[in-house]
Amino acid sequence: MSTPNLTGQQRLVSLDAYRGITMFLLIAESALLYRHLIGMFPEDSFGHSLMIQFTHHPWNGLRFWDLIQPFFMFIVGVAMPFSLNKRLSAGGDNSKVTRHILKRCFLLFLFGTGLHCVYSQKLVFELWNVLTQLSFTILLTYFLLRQPWKVQLSVSVGLLILTEVMYRLYNPEAPFVKGENFGSYTDMLLMGKINGGGWVAINCIPTAVHTLWGAMCGNLLLGSKSDLDKVKVFVLAGVVGLVIGYGLDWTAVTPIIKRISTTSFVLASGGWALLALALFYWLVDMRKVQSWTRGFIIVGMNPIFIYLFANILGSWLFGFVGIFNFGVLEAVGIPENFQKLINSLLTLGAMWYLCYFLYRKKIFFKI
Repeated sequence: MSTPNLTGQQRLVSLDAYRGITMFLLIAESALLYRHLIGMFPEDSFGHSLMIQFTHHPWNGLRFWDLIQPFFMFIVGVAMPFSLNKRLSAGGDNSKVTRHILKRCFLLFLFGTGLHCVYSQKLVFELWNVLTQLSFTILLTYFLLRQPWKVQLSVSVGLLILTEVMYRLYNPEAPFVKGENFGSYTDMLLMGKINGGGWVAINCIPTAVHTLWGAMCGNLLLGSKSDLDKVKVFVLAGVVGLVIGYGLDWTAVTPIIKRISTTSFVLASGGWALLALALFYWLVDMRKVQSWTRGFIIVGMNPIFIYLFANILGSWLFGFVGIFNFGVLEAVGIPENFQKLINSLLTLGAMWYLCYFLYRKKIFFKI
């Protein structure tokens, strides 16, 4: 089993595949695929229970879909040491790289707040988007990127402790009540409003741990340890995160709540992110099982572009495809629920082909 030659100039296929699958799942939601798959099954069926995993848990609990944002933020962190090495080896100095990071974070903040204006169809100031939060987590991680791993780990633990303390000091009797917690309080201060779904802007503090842990993994991948030792570290850290995260929830110390990113949620979701990285690295880069990855990698090569496209134009594209699709399917007697499902698949296919077109033309949108 050969060891990948990980340099600042080489892409890590496992990371590209990890990112690509995550982005593919995200654009599938914008194509309304999960909504129409759920509608195919009766509420008390196994199929319905399975497809519910592709929706966010309403509050206390963890579903598969709750892991997608942590995966995304974790992957960004893993890629940061590779990106930094590449820029420095290409002749960039520290000040130039810092300016680039500041510009990138500023643009992410604008994109994130701009998306909420699109959702509301008017100018609003809302900080609940993943891109807005990513602008903070990337900046924090960048300034810690070359610190020893013990310092990075200490900061991540400190962020989790800070989160726990803030919520418990604000409402000692019931710190994690929807709409009545510290996160909602800060939203009223920052934006003068509370999110109806319970999301809070201050999530950027605990979810910075995902990006920071990702960067720690990226540094480890660039290190001199053997492949097997790297995987062992990822698995061990992942299991520890799962045990502590689920343990806090099961013992009723701190519930797992994705919408306010409780410490137990960050630990549990971070654990899954680490185990997923271990699996991808072992399968794709160590075992060289790579033939299945290309279709996903194509999507992951333009992550910010396709995320923005799917969120801004996904519903429009679904309707546009439906102009041609529904009339034909209705004419041949296809039931309405199948018409919608097929239309979602065609919409997803159209977004994938857009990524493929850009990939073939070597057009990559970077910020």
